[in-house]
Amino acid sequence: MTILLTPYRSNGIQKLSQSPATPKPGLTPPALNASIHAQRCLKQLRSKDKSIEKYIYLSHLKNEDPSIFYKLCLENMAEITPIIYTPTVGDACLQFSHIYRRPEGLYVSIKDKGNIRSVLNNWPKLDEARISVVTDGSRILGLGDLGVNGMGISIGKLSLYIAGAGIRPESTIPICLDLGTNNQKFLDDPFYLGNRHQRVSDKEMEEFMDEFMHEMFRAFPKLMVQFEDFSTDNAFKYLDRFRNKYAVFNDDIQGTGAVILSGFLNAAKIASAASGRPLTSHRILFFGAGSAGVGVAMQLQSFFTLQGRSIEEARRQIYLVDLEGLVYNARGRLPEYKKYFSRDDYSGPPMTNLLDIIDYAKPTALFGLSTVTGAFTPEVIRAMAANNPRPIIFPLSNPVRLSECSFADAVEHTHGAVLFASGSPFPQQQYGGRTLYPGQGNNMYIFPGLGLGAILARVSSVTDSMVEASSLELADSLTDEERSLGLLYPKIERIREISADIAKAVIRAAQNADVDRSNDLRKMSDSELLRFIHGKMWKP
Repeated sequence: MTILLTPYRSNGIQKLSQSPATPKPGLTPPALNASIHAQRCLKQLRSKDKSIEKYIYLSHLKNEDPSIFYKLCLENMAEITPIIYTPTVGDACLQFSHIYRRPEGLYVSIKDKGNIRSVLNNWPKLDEARISVVTDGSRILGLGDLGVNGMGISIGKLSLYIAGAGIRPESTIPICLDLGTNNQKFLDDPFYLGNRHQRVSDKEMEEFMDEFMHEMFRAFPKLMVQFEDFSTDNAFKYLDRFRNKYAVFNDDIQGTGAVILSGFLNAAKIASAASGRPLTSHRILFFGAGSAGVGVAMQLQSFFTLQGRSIEEARRQIYLVDLEGLVYNARGRLPEYKKYFSRDDYSGPPMTNLLDIIDYAKPTALFGLSTVTGAFTPEVIRAMAANNPRPIIFPLSNPVRLSECSFADAVEHTHGAVLFASGSPFPQQQYGGRTLYPGQGNNMYIFPGLGLGAILARVSSVTDSMVEASSLELADSLTDEERSLGLLYPKIERIREISADIAKAVIRAAQNADVDRSNDLRKMSDSELLRFIHGKMWKP
C-alpha cells in the first residue's frame, strides 16, 4: 500500500498526517484523470513567461503533488532540468528569502552548536533517510556567499537525485548550515531568513562541523552525505577531514571532475583522430583554479594514467591559470591546494595574458572554471583553433551569464571545428549546412547514479575508484546514434538508464575497494545486479 504523508500546520509547527493514496469520493472533481492532469500541469508551467515563475510553480507542484512533479520531470527532462537546477536555481537562490513560501529541508544553525542532535531528531522521517545534500551557502555556483539562501541548491540537487536515479523522495534530506554570511546585502535585507552576523571563525566552524558530522551519522546511520558549494578552502578541507570516516563526497570537486573527465575522454578521441597525434600528447589548460578547477584537474589525471602514463607524467600535462596568471613555483606563495599543479619548468616573469599562456603551453584543451564572463575572447578561441584541427573548449562556469564563452562564438571562431561542452545549456547551432550540438557537462549525469550505487552498496566511504568508475561508465554510455551526431554526452532523456549503469559500476568499484556492506550484491552477476538496481528505482 502506498502511504502519503500530507503536511499540515498546528500551532505554527509543520506536522505530517497519513492520508490514503487516492482521495475519498467527493474530495476531487468527478472527472479528474491523472494523465490529463499531468498535461494540465505542463500547460500551466509553459504559460509562465519567466524562468523564476516556472521555478516557483514547480516548487509548489512538488510540495502539493510529488508524483505529478516527478512524472513531468521524467517525461520532459531537457525542458525541466534547467528550471529546477542550473541556470534558474541560481536566480532562485538569490531571491530565496523573497520567494520563500513554506518549510522544506532542515536548517542547522551555529546557535545549535552543542545541541545539534536534538535538531536532527526533529526530522520527521529519521528511519527513511538515505541521502543528504549539505551546503553552508558560502559559494553558491558563481554567485558568492548567499548564506541560508543557498538552501535552494540542496533542494534542487535532491530533486535531481529523485528524478535521475529514482531515489525515494522520503529518503532525501536537504540541509543548509547557517554559519552566518559575509554578504552585507543580505544582512541588511529585512526578508533575509538567516542569522544576521558575519561568518564564524575557522576554529568555530571546525568544532561545529565535527559535531554536525558525528551526530548526522548517529541519527542517520544509513546516510550518504554530499557536500555542495562550500568555499574553495573549506571544500577541500572538509572533504579531506571526513572522507575516510563517513560516506561523504563533494560534488564540486569530485562530481564535476568525473563528468568533465567523461566528456574529455570522448572529445580527446575525436581530436586525436583529427590531428593524428596520440591521446598521451594532449595538454590541458585550466582557466580558474578554485575548488572546481583543481578538483577537475585532479580527476583529469586519470585520463593520462588510463593511457599508461605515470601520475607524475599526467600531472605535467596540466596547467593552471588563476587571477594572477599562470600558476608556477617561482611566482611566490601559493595556497596548498594549488601547489600540486604548480609548474616547476617556468621561472620567468608573471604570465598573466591568456593568449601568451596558450602560446607557451600550446594546450589541446581549454577549460573554464573562472566565472569570468567572456574570458574566452574570439582571439583566444582562434588561438586554440590554430594549434588544433579540433580544439577542445569547455567553458564550465555557471550560470549561463558567467560562462567564459557561448557555443555560438566557439562555433564561429573555429569554423565549426570546436569540441564544446559547457556548465549550463546553450542552443544548437547551424554551420556549413550541419546542425552542431553543444555538450553540457552537467553533474546530473554523475551524482544520481553515484549516490544510488553508494546507497544500495551501503558503503562506509566514497572512494576515488568509485568516482572514476562513474566517469568511465558515463563515457561509454553513448549510443551509436549519439556518436554519429558528434555528441560528447548522452541525451539527458536517458538519465534513468545511464544512472542504473553508473550505479552498477559504482557498486562493483565499492566491492573491489572493500567499502561495501551489502554482501548479497557480491553474489549477483552483472545482469542480475542491473535488474536489482532498476527494481529499486522509485517511479512516480
